[in-house]
Amino acid sequence: MIVVLLCGIEEKDGKTRSLYSEILRDEAVARLNDLGKVSDADGYLERTFMSPASVRAGFLIREWMENAGLRTWVDSMGNLHGRVEGMNASAQALLIGSHLDTVVDAGMFDGSLGIISAISALKVLKSIGKLGELKRPVEASYLISDVIAFSDEEGVRFQSTFLGSAAVAGILPVTALKISDKSGVIVQDALKGNSIEITEDSLLGLKYDPASIWGYFELHIEQGPVLEWVGFPLAVVKGIAGQTRMKVTVRGSQGHAGTVPMSMRRDPMAAAAELIVLLESLCKHPRDFLSSDGNCNEQTLESLSTSLVCTVGEISTWPSASNVIPGQARNSSVTFTVDLRAIDDVGREAVVYELSNQMYKICDRRSVSCIIERKHDANAVICDQELSSRLKSAAYSAVNKMVGQIQEEVPVLMSGAGHDAMAISHLTKVGMLFVRCRGGISHSPEEHVLEDDVWAAGLAVLAFLESHM
Repeated sequence: MIVVLLCGIEEKDGKTRSLYSEILRDEAVARLNDLGKVSDADGYLERTFMSPASVRAGFLIREWMENAGLRTWVDSMGNLHGRVEGMNASAQALLIGSHLDTVVDAGMFDGSLGIISAISALKVLKSIGKLGELKRPVEASYLISDVIAFSDEEGVRFQSTFLGSAAVAGILPVTALKISDKSGVIVQDALKGNSIEITEDSLLGLKYDPASIWGYFELHIEQGPVLEWVGFPLAVVKGIAGQTRMKVTVRGSQGHAGTVPMSMRRDPMAAAAELIVLLESLCKHPRDFLSSDGNCNEQTLESLSTSLVCTVGEISTWPSASNVIPGQARNSSVTFTVDLRAIDDVGREAVVYELSNQMYKICDRRSVSCIIERKHDANAVICDQELSSRLKSAAYSAVNKMVGQIQEEVPVLMSGAGHDAMAISHLTKVGMLFVRCRGGISHSPEEHVLEDDVWAAGLAVLAFLESHM
């Protein structure tokens, strides 16, 4: 186990100044706290696409971008951009990005840490007179120096993730402008309500020219427990897992809970329970279900054994009464969702195929009907090797500067969560860094990052930018 503790570092004044703790830690943490108070709800954090709180947060971030020396603008999808041209404005740009929106009852580091760390690192370069020495533009979007605060990664309001980053990557269909929220407001009108006019033509015009972009970098909290367990503040991300979401509907024979003998029941709830246990078994032990012949070779099986995760996040029943066996009358049924993720797309498809076959067999044996619908598919994204190598060096440099010479390697992790980098990968090569978070907790007010880990993150972004000077 690696143990690198940054908390409570004893600093001499010279070291503190040379590591820019007043900007990369103290000011960054203060700004994270300020953003964490900008919410549409009382008592908890919530910022959704084009909501009043989202707009207020955008004003804050834009002010901080300009304070760091960036030229700023908001595009017609609500993405906030800040850019510095560097020494050669016509060179391919480095994009740095993250998201501004949150889930409901959110933590204050998810998304925001990536934005603040990038702005803070650029501010350091400005403060020491080196912002103009970047050899390519950086867009905090990036190497003009550009930083993008994407507008809707979480997809809470419109149930459609990556609206902002997908628009920049040129993969957002024009039909997305007509998606409506629960109140019937469509995306196009939500933007118009904030004085942002978007048409089908202007949406298509948001796509960046791939030839103008060098690459994309995103810093994000890990949202998992591995870094805390190994005792290291930063990790390089090797890839983002592909994902399949399914809806499973099981129908049987509705009846009275007290009068139908157990041997005569066609109970969809009991069948659904067996299907869910099957899912858990397959995902814990894929080798027990998949053979190494055909499309599923040994390499795929090994990848699945370390990256496959499966979740049933929702389950519902009708008529949902304690004395009624669910069935099929009036659409009586049991419905549950399946979220399945793996870094190997071939392996993920093999798991979906095997899972579906086994589910149908169980339903046949129990004399219930089973409908399996695929609702969403996203392929895995493998991070660029050159970009990842630079990020690994930057992370090592950051930790080494803070604690002295270290012998440990920077961990390399897979991301099971989706990120804007997935959308941007359709535009350019991508790379990511993870930052340790307490307990691996995210999407919760309990989400927390140590102040010195915020500092380490800022130093890593700074070191990465300095590699482009």
